[in-house]
Amino acid sequence: MDSRGVIKASSFLILTIISVPANLLVCCAFLHSYLIEAKLLTADIILCHLAFANLMVAFTRSIPQTLAALGYVNFFDDIGCKVSLLCFRGFRGLSVSLTCLLCVYQAVAISPATSKLAPLKMKIPQFLLYIILFLYLLYYSTSVSSILYAVSSLFNNTIPPYTMNLEYCFMLYKEYSSYMSVGFGVMVRDLVFIVLMIVMSGYILRLLYQHSQKVKKIRSSDHSHKGRRAETKASGAVVTLVVLYVVFFGIDNIIWVYSITILRVAPLISDIRVFFATLYTSVCPIVVITTNPKVQRKLKLVKMKREVQTTGRNTCTM
Repeated sequence: MDSRGVIKASSFLILTIISVPANLLVCCAFLHSYLIEAKLLTADIILCHLAFANLMVAFTRSIPQTLAALGYVNFFDDIGCKVSLLCFRGFRGLSVSLTCLLCVYQAVAISPATSKLAPLKMKIPQFLLYIILFLYLLYYSTSVSSILYAVSSLFNNTIPPYTMNLEYCFMLYKEYSSYMSVGFGVMVRDLVFIVLMIVMSGYILRLLYQHSQKVKKIRSSDHSHKGRRAETKASGAVVTLVVLYVVFFGIDNIIWVYSITILRVAPLISDIRVFFATLYTSVCPIVVITTNPKVQRKLKLVKMKREVQTTGRNTCTM
């Protein structure tokens, strides 16, 4: 294996090792809360779907990329490639749209009663499942190009122009117009959510700044300010997710714009683009685990149970 293969395998293996257990942990924490409390907060439902989408991105892209880097490239036939790439594009799109939905909801949740966003405080929780279902339908219906162009092998092993080479699968575009239209369509579709996220994040930061100025004047420690501190922490976590996604999205699309200017894209360029396209799935759950009180309580509960079990075993042994 050459140095590129070693670096690629190591990079995607690290992403997989982080992404799969971390996203599973977030999903399980919220599902356990639902089973115990029979309800979930709106933000928790969005985070659970976001963690599931990130988990599926890891299964459909990070793991296959790791296997391909290790030399296992013939594990999909044409149908497998079509399904894998369709799922990846659908769930990656859900990752950005659910992050956007989380950002919008957080902006609505902390907005004052006089804000124009105030009516959405009741509307979003009421229609949340319909909104999420719409996002699923939107991204899968606009990802059908994966079914049309994905193949598992090439004729004479020759890579023609306008081909996305994943090594285990190929996106084989017949002509430049198809290559451009699909790429720009995906970029514009995601860019709509990116712009909305940026606008809502700016609004959140403005509200947080105004709140910090009020706190400096009041210097109060009553319960309302404790609640506001929790909202501030949650808002900060959401803004962090938005900033990370915008950075990764920007790098991904800068590389894509560069790739359309050349006839054949070097494998290293494709590897870097795919890496940044999947990096968010590993970073996102870490931010959630380190900032979400509900997930942290579940982790502490599991830790306490293990300590009790260990103590009990030691007592029995003695």
